[in-house]
Amino acid sequence: GGRGAGTCSSPAGRGRTRSRAAVGPGGAERGRHRGSPAPGSMAERDAAAAGGIEAERGSDSPDSDSDSENGGASRESEMDFLRNLLSRTLGLGSEKPEKVLDELTLDGVSRFMQSEKCRNVVCIVGAGISTSAGIPDFRSPGTGLYANLQSYNLPYPEAIFEINYFKQHPEPFFALARELYPGQFKPTACHYFIRLLKEKGLLLRCYTQNIDTLERVAGLDQEDLVEAHGTFFTSHCLGSSCKKQYTLDWMKEKIFSTVTPKCDKCQSLVKPDIVFFGESLPPRFFTLMQTDFQKVDLLLIMGTSLQVQPFASLVSRVPANTPRLLINKEKTGQSDPFMSLMGLSTGMDFDSEKAYRDVAWLGECDDGCTALAELLGWKNELEELVKKEHAAIDGKSGQAGAAGASPSPPPAGATASPSPPPAKPGPSPEKESDAGAKAE
Repeated sequence: GGRGAGTCSSPAGRGRTRSRAAVGPGGAERGRHRGSPAPGSMAERDAAAAGGIEAERGSDSPDSDSDSENGGASRESEMDFLRNLLSRTLGLGSEKPEKVLDELTLDGVSRFMQSEKCRNVVCIVGAGISTSAGIPDFRSPGTGLYANLQSYNLPYPEAIFEINYFKQHPEPFFALARELYPGQFKPTACHYFIRLLKEKGLLLRCYTQNIDTLERVAGLDQEDLVEAHGTFFTSHCLGSSCKKQYTLDWMKEKIFSTVTPKCDKCQSLVKPDIVFFGESLPPRFFTLMQTDFQKVDLLLIMGTSLQVQPFASLVSRVPANTPRLLINKEKTGQSDPFMSLMGLSTGMDFDSEKAYRDVAWLGECDDGCTALAELLGWKNELEELVKKEHAAIDGKSGQAGAAGASPSPPPAGATASPSPPPAKPGPSPEKESDAGAKAE
């Protein structure tokens, strides 16, 4: 049977919905599979406009039972979304676009954030906020992970994160996981800027595609986060009648000992609780987006290409009078020109005469957050926070190494040696960081 749009479709999923979401170590949204619409195609952009609705239909996915429990609320949310969409795009009803920023610049956003109108900020983030930590993104030509997986002898790059391939050939994934395992990297200035939003009482929620756990390391709690593509914090046995849960420490020991993790109870394969192609997103994603995006006053989008559904549809779920700031290497999430002419798009509009709320700051995410922090009067506070927290992380790492408390991970960029032995999947983290790989 076909999966719902809230699942990550397989490359071989003929006849299935093309909405996808998946992640791999380093926490990036995944690119298209073979046979799927090209990034930026009309089909994908149409999906972006309606993806928020389709994502809530669970079909026969493993989470469909839990989704059906909230079926009434979900259908009501869908109807509200449709009514708002028609109201905004066709000029129906009273919700017409009005000027919400005094100017469409970073300065304009900063002034809005300091006003009484801004109480709830929602962040949606991708791999681009972690590249300066040494974690490569996935789509940058020549430097992204997808461009450097040839040595794994994969049928196609995305197979390393495809659930059916993983069940048959788990070794490539765990070899890659050794190089990008959480705990080897420090949060970036961008991560700590999100923490400052929390400390200032402005952060409503951070929706992340990343599974590198750096948001947690930076000081965000479970309640602050929606880890849309899962997490390494827990793992589960894939045995259909077992499903035993394992801890982060247990999985780390297996990965760094080059042993394929198998269940102590039934000897089935154990997988970290990250979302692969072919798996459903966590129910928490669908539950909270229905309420958070009714309350949001400012949407802050950082380090994501907004190419994968249903995550990309989040930008279209905010009210018409909610400003949206993109901090990224390049513009993304824009309206399809044809759909815009027909008045049927809710993508972002940075440059047209009708632009009234969307702002794009182009460059490295850390630089963008630092620039915004300076305008807000937070720059010194941000720099001191980064310095203090990094020193604390270094101190803990030194103590753990001296005590021999945990297995020592290989140096950044070191070649893993699983069976079969793959070569290093890409340039060293230092080179990745220097290159400033673009977001996903």
